[in-house]
Amino acid sequence: MKGYRIAYPAARTAKLEPFDLPENCPSGSVLLKTEYTLISPGTEKAMLLAMPNTCNGAGFPRYPGYSATGKILAIGDGVTDLKAGDRVVAYHSPHASISIKEQRHVVRIEDAALDSKTAVFAIIAAMGLQGVRKLKVELGESVMVMGLGLLGLFATQCARLSGAMPVIAVDFSEARRALALKLGADHAFSPDHDAKNLAATIKSLTGGGVNAVAEITGAPNAVKQAFACMAPMGRISLTGCSRTSTPDVDFYNDVHKPGITIIGAHNFVRPSENSFPGYWTLRDDLKMLLRFFAADRLHAAPLISDIVAPQNAPEVYQRLATGDTNPPGILFDWRNF
Repeated sequence: MKGYRIAYPAARTAKLEPFDLPENCPSGSVLLKTEYTLISPGTEKAMLLAMPNTCNGAGFPRYPGYSATGKILAIGDGVTDLKAGDRVVAYHSPHASISIKEQRHVVRIEDAALDSKTAVFAIIAAMGLQGVRKLKVELGESVMVMGLGLLGLFATQCARLSGAMPVIAVDFSEARRALALKLGADHAFSPDHDAKNLAATIKSLTGGGVNAVAEITGAPNAVKQAFACMAPMGRISLTGCSRTSTPDVDFYNDVHKPGITIIGAHNFVRPSENSFPGYWTLRDDLKMLLRFFAADRLHAAPLISDIVAPQNAPEVYQRLATGDTNPPGILFDWRNF
C-alpha cells in the first residue's frame, strides 16, 4: 500500500515523498486515512534546524508531525472499541496521507458536529493544558503564561478556565499578545515592557507577584525573568522544551529563599493508565479537550493561519526556518490524497 508523507531529508530541507505501508493492518492497530495534520512550529522548526534536544540526537531523514485527524479504514485483530468509519484524533502521528496507528494512540471524536480542523488541535492543546494542570491552580490565583505559540495560547485559555485571575500573557509578538487577549488573558505584555522592568509591572498588578507561571518558551532568559515576577511560595511549570542550558541562576535568592516550586512539565511526564489530580493520562486529557471544543469552551479557529496542500511543504517549512512569526496554526489538508 502506498502513501505520501512529509520528510526532512537533510537540515533545512522538506519534501513530500511516497512511502509503502503493509497491506494488512497489524493486530491491535488501525489503518487511518488522514484528513488534517497540524504543524507544531517550535518542535518542527527545531527538528528542521537540527537544534539540540531533538530526535534524541538522531540524524536525517526525519519525519515531522504528531497531530492528526482522520477516518479509520480498517482495524486489526484485537481492536474492540473502534470500527471502520470512526473519525479519530491520532497522536504521535506524522504528516502523512495514511498511517497505521496502535489502538492506544487514537481517540474517537464522539461529537459528529465537531469540525476535524478544530479536533486536530487537541494533541497540542493537551501540552499547554498539562503545563497548567500540573500547577494545580486554585480559584482566584494569578497565572502568567510566557510564550504565546500554540501551547501558550491554549495554556492561556486553560488558566482562565481553571479560575485564574488575572491571567497575564507574555510574548514579543504584538499579534500573539492581541490574540491572547481575545482568548481570555486579562493583560498581555512584551518581555521588554517598561524598559525591561516587566517584573515591577507584574508585581504591581498582582500585589506582590504571580502565584503560578507556565513557562512555554524554553528560553533561558524567560526562566530567569519568570523567577523575578513570582510571589513567595509560587510555582513554575517548565512546559516548553529548552534547546540550551540556563546559566547563572541564583538558586538561593530566586528559588530557595522565596520558596519557589519548579515543576518539570514535559508532555511525556504522565501516567500511562490511570489519571490522578494534576497528572492525567494523555487519552483522558484528549477526551476532555474534545468535549470542551464541542461545547465551545476552548477555541481553536482563531489560531488557524493557513490550510495548505502537502505539496507546498517545502515553502511552508522554509517559512519556519527563517523565523516567520505569523499566527502559528498551519494545517495540511490530506483529503485529496
